[in-house]
Amino acid sequence: MTKTTHFFLGANSGRGFQNLFGEFCTPEDHHDLLVLKGGPGAGKSTMMRRIGQAMEQRGEQVEYFYCSGDPKSLDGVHIPRIRTAIVDGTAPHVIEPKYPAAADRYVNLGEFYDITAAKTARADIIRHTKAVSAAYQRAYRALGAARQIEDDTAVLMTGGLDGDKLLRRTEGIIGREIRGKGPGGPDAFRFLGSMTCKGPIWRFDTAAALCPKVYQLQDSFGFAAPMLEQIRAAARSRGYRAIVCPDPEHIDRIQHLLLPDLGLAFVTSREGMVYDGPAYRRVRLDAMMPGSYYKRNKSRLKFVRRVVEVLRAEGLEALREAKAAHDALEAVYVPYVDFDGVNACTARELERIESYL
Repeated sequence: MTKTTHFFLGANSGRGFQNLFGEFCTPEDHHDLLVLKGGPGAGKSTMMRRIGQAMEQRGEQVEYFYCSGDPKSLDGVHIPRIRTAIVDGTAPHVIEPKYPAAADRYVNLGEFYDITAAKTARADIIRHTKAVSAAYQRAYRALGAARQIEDDTAVLMTGGLDGDKLLRRTEGIIGREIRGKGPGGPDAFRFLGSMTCKGPIWRFDTAAALCPKVYQLQDSFGFAAPMLEQIRAAARSRGYRAIVCPDPEHIDRIQHLLLPDLGLAFVTSREGMVYDGPAYRRVRLDAMMPGSYYKRNKSRLKFVRRVVEVLRAEGLEALREAKAAHDALEAVYVPYVDFDGVNACTARELERIESYL
C-alpha cells in the first residue's frame, strides 16, 4: 500500500465551509487524537508536517489533510496503524476532546504567544481578522450563486437521462467488479478536493495510488451520484470498506468512491474537476441522454457556463483576498511566538507518538 495519501477534511462551497472533521475526529476510533489549539502563526501546520514526515521516515503509512483556505498548509495528519492523529481544532472546524487524555487531548500552542507584546498589535489583529471573515463571506455568496444556477441546470438535464440505461451500466459494473468477500469495517469520509485560493485542487493522485483500476465517470450534470451509491451499497454488502468522497456542493451525495480493498476507484470528471490520469474504463454518463435533448438545451447550457465561470472567478478572487488577509494576520503574530518552545513541544509529542510504534 502507498505510504502517503492526501485528502481534505474541509471544503469551500456554495453552501459555505463544509466540514468532515466530525466524521474523522471520533475519539472511539483513535488511540491518541491530538487537538491543536492556538491562533494564526502559532506553528500548528508546521508541527503536523514535521510529525508526519518523521512517521514516514519510520516506515508508517501517513494520511495528510490539507487546508481548503491554503492548500500549502495542513489541517491534520493521521497515522492509521497506531490509530493516532493530529488535527487543527480551531475555527472553522472546532474540535473538543470527548474523553480527555484517555482517547483525545488538547495540545495548546497558544501558550507560546508573548501575550503582552501581542496586545500592542490589537488593532491590526482585529482589522485583519475581520478582513479574512469578510472575504470568505463574499466568496461563499459568489460560489452560492454559481451553485444555484448549476443545480437548476442539473434538474433540467436530468429530465433527459435514460435511467434504465444508467441502471444497466451500474449493474454491469457491480457484477464485474464487486466480487468475493472483504475484511469488513466502517467506511471513511474524505473530500478528494476543494475550491481553494489556488483554484480547484483535486487529489486524483491519491485515488490512483490507492486503486490501480480507475473508472473515469465523465459527468457534467450530477448523473454519477446514484451510480456511486449503488456501487457503495454493493461493496458494503460484501464487506468491502470504502473511502466515500462527498460533493462539497451537496455533501449528502457521493462525488468519488474509492475501494482500496479491491484496488478500484470511481472518479467523477468534468470541467473544473478533470481527471487526466490513466483510466481502466471511461464511462460517458453524459451520453446517457439523447443527443436531441442536449441540442435542444445547448444555447441555455452555453449561457449558464459563461455565468458560472464569472461567478466562480469572483469566488476565487475573494478566496485569494482571504488568504492575503490571513497571511497579513500571521505576519503580525509571528514575532510574538516562542518557536523554540513550539519546537520543544513538537519533539515531546513526537517522542510520545513514537512510543506507540
